[in-house]
Amino acid sequence: MCGIAGWFDRELDIRSQEKIIGEMSDSMYSRGPDEGGVFLDRDIAMIHRRLAVIDIEKGSQPMVRKRGEETYVIVYNGEIYNSPELREELSSLGYSFGSECDTETVLLSYIHWGEDCIQKLSGIFAFAVYECKSKKIFLARDRAGVKPLFYYQYKEGIIFSSQIQTILKNPLIPHHVTEDGLYELFFLGPGRTPGSGVVKNISELRPGEYAVYSEGRLIKKAYFSLKAREFEYDSKKTIKLIREVVTDSITRQLVSDVPLFCFLSGGLDSSIISLVASEHFRERGERLVTYSVDYKDNDIYFRKNEFQPTPDSEFIGIMTDHISSEHKNIVLDNYDLFTALTSACEARGLPGMTDVDSSLLLFCREIKKRHTVGLSGECADELFAGYPWYHRPEFLRSDSFPWSPTLDIRRSLLKKDILPRGEEYVHEKYLDTCRCTDRLSTDSPLEARRREMFALNYYWFMQTLLEEKDIKEKLSFFITPDNPVGNYNFQIRQGRRSVCAYTP
Repeated sequence: MCGIAGWFDRELDIRSQEKIIGEMSDSMYSRGPDEGGVFLDRDIAMIHRRLAVIDIEKGSQPMVRKRGEETYVIVYNGEIYNSPELREELSSLGYSFGSECDTETVLLSYIHWGEDCIQKLSGIFAFAVYECKSKKIFLARDRAGVKPLFYYQYKEGIIFSSQIQTILKNPLIPHHVTEDGLYELFFLGPGRTPGSGVVKNISELRPGEYAVYSEGRLIKKAYFSLKAREFEYDSKKTIKLIREVVTDSITRQLVSDVPLFCFLSGGLDSSIISLVASEHFRERGERLVTYSVDYKDNDIYFRKNEFQPTPDSEFIGIMTDHISSEHKNIVLDNYDLFTALTSACEARGLPGMTDVDSSLLLFCREIKKRHTVGLSGECADELFAGYPWYHRPEFLRSDSFPWSPTLDIRRSLLKKDILPRGEEYVHEKYLDTCRCTDRLSTDSPLEARRREMFALNYYWFMQTLLEEKDIKEKLSFFITPDNPVGNYNFQIRQGRRSVCAYTP
C-alpha cells in the first residue's frame, strides 16, 4: 500500500510551494512510511509515499522515464498480477527494465500503449502519469475500485490524491460540505455514492474509470462495467474454471520481499486462501502463519444471526489442523474496541463502520508485530452471493438497499425538518443503480432482480468494505494507556484486491 498525490497549476509556480507540498506528503505518511519522494517542475508536483513490499531497493517513486522527446513521470499504488507477462511482451518490443517492481511495468505500458494500457493491466491500482512536454495527466483506477483516487478540479488546475485529507491540506480548497454531502453522511454513510468525495467539489474516480487532464479540461471514460452475458458452461466445467481462477488469483499474490501471512476466520473464503497458500509455502519448505480474531467473553455473549450463524472458533481449529499452519489467535477486549472508535473514525476521515473499524485496527496492530503483508477473503460474499439478500424472498422483493431497509434510526438523530429529503435521496440512489444494471432479454424477473442485487453489492456494499480496509493504514497516532503513539502499517491483499492497516 502506498499513497499518491499530485498538484498541477497553469498559473502558479509550484516549485515555490514547498511547505504545502510537504504537508500533503506528510498527510500520507501512514500509507507509506518507508520512503517519500517528490517530482517538481514549474507547474507540477508529483508526490509519493511508499510501503516497500517488492524490490525494496529499486522501487522508489516518482519514477521517471524519457522516450523520444517526451518525459513521463508516474506515481503508482497497487499490484499488477500479470506483470510478468507484460514485462515479457514489452521486452520483446525493445523496452528494458531496471527493477522488478510493478511501477516500471505500468509506466512502460503507458509509454507504449497510451490510454489503451488500461485494458492490458490485470490487478488493483490507482496511478497518475504526467507527460512533461505535452503537460497531460493520465489518471486511472482499477476495475473493482480497490485503490482510491480522489481529485479536485479548479480553473487553473487539478489536485489529486489517494485520500481526501491530503487534498484538503492544500489551502486552495475550501472545507465545505453541501446539503448533498450531508445526505451522504447521515443517510448513506458509511457508503458513498460512486464518484462522490462528500466534501464540496471533491470527486473520486469510479471503479473501472480513467481520466485525462489536458489544457484545463478533464475527460473521464469508463473502461469497465458489469455486463450480463449468457452462461454457457455446465456445472463440471464451472467448478473447474472457478478453481483455476481462484487458485491463480491467490498464487499471484504470494509474492513479497517481506513476511506474509493469511487471515483465517474459518469461513469458506479465508479457508480456501489459507489452503492454497499453505501448499505454496510447503513446496518452498516453509510454514504458513495464520491469524484469527476473537473477543473477550464471546463464548458468553455470542448470538447467532443471519450473517453469522455460528462462532468462527468452531471451524478455525479444523482448518489449522488440516493445513498445519502456525496459528495465532488474537483476543480483543471490548473496552479497547470502544476506546479505539475515535481513532478509527479519524483514520477513515469520514464517519465509518464503528466497531468493525476499531476491531480491524486493533487486530492489525497485533499482527504488525511480526508481519507486513496478508491475504484476506474480504468481499467474497459480494462476488459469490453469500449474503441472505441474494436468496431470501423478503430481501429480493424489497425496494431499498437490502442492508439498510429502514432509515428510521438515522432520521431519529436529526431535529425535525433537518435534511428533509433524506429518504428520497437514498431511494433515488438505489433506483439509479437498479436502472443502470445490465440485463439479458431472456432474464426472468427473478434473474433480473438478482442482477440488480449483485450490482448494488458491487458498487455500494463492497466499496464500503474496501474503503474500510484501506483506511486502517492512515492512522498515525493510535493512543492507549500503554502505547501513547502506536505505529502500524501493513498490506492486506484480498482476492484481487490489496489494502493496508496503519504505519510506523
